[in-house]
This record gives sequence, structure tokens and C-alpha cells, in this order.
Amino acid sequence: MSHQKFQDCIDACVACAVACSHCATECLKEEDIKMMARCIQLDLECAVLCRSAAEVMSLGSEFSAHMCRICADACYACAEECEKHAERGMNHCRECAEACRRCAEACEEMATAA
Repeated sequence: MSHQKFQDCIDACVACAVACSHCATECLKEEDIKMMARCIQLDLECAVLCRSAAEVMSLGSEFSAHMCRICADACYACAEECEKHAERGMNHCRECAEACRRCAEACEEMATAA
């Protein structure tokens, strides 16, 4: 895998972590917070896993591919949940879902190339 693809995956992970953290923060401001509970939980988990994947990749770790597989799974789950809320006009959820899908695709490519 080229250095640029490697860096693109790290960048996608960092961008996704930021989007997930922002989404969780905005979800906490919603009136019906119970309705947002799963979204918030997945946002927080996905943000942690994305940051971890970026760190592991930046170390050139032999575990990068494994971490990317886990990160992709979390990103897909988070995107699916956020898309439910995006359909109701929550832009932060739409933006988060888009970032999660980009990150998942980059991580899948990284995982299969390793």
C-alpha cells in the first residue's frame, strides 16, 4: 500500500473521530435524549476506535490491519444508526454518517491490503 493511501486512512480516522465526538455532543442537546442513546453510545465508541486506529497505524504496528477491521465495523454500525436520525433532519448525524462511511471504506482497504 502506498504511503499516501496509508496517510489517507489515518486522516479519515481522525476526521471520523472528530465527527463522531461532535455528533455525540449535539445529540446530548436533543430534547428526547433517550431516543438518541444508541447514537450517542456508538458515536463515543466509534470515536475511540478511530483515534486508536490512527495511533496504531501511525506507529506502523503489525496490528494495524486488525485494528482497521474493528474500526470499519464500528464505523458501519455508527453510520447506520446516524442515518436513521439524518432522515429526520439532524445534520450532525448526516455529517457523522458520511465521515463514518468514508473511514470504513479506507479502513477496509487498509485491512485487506495488509
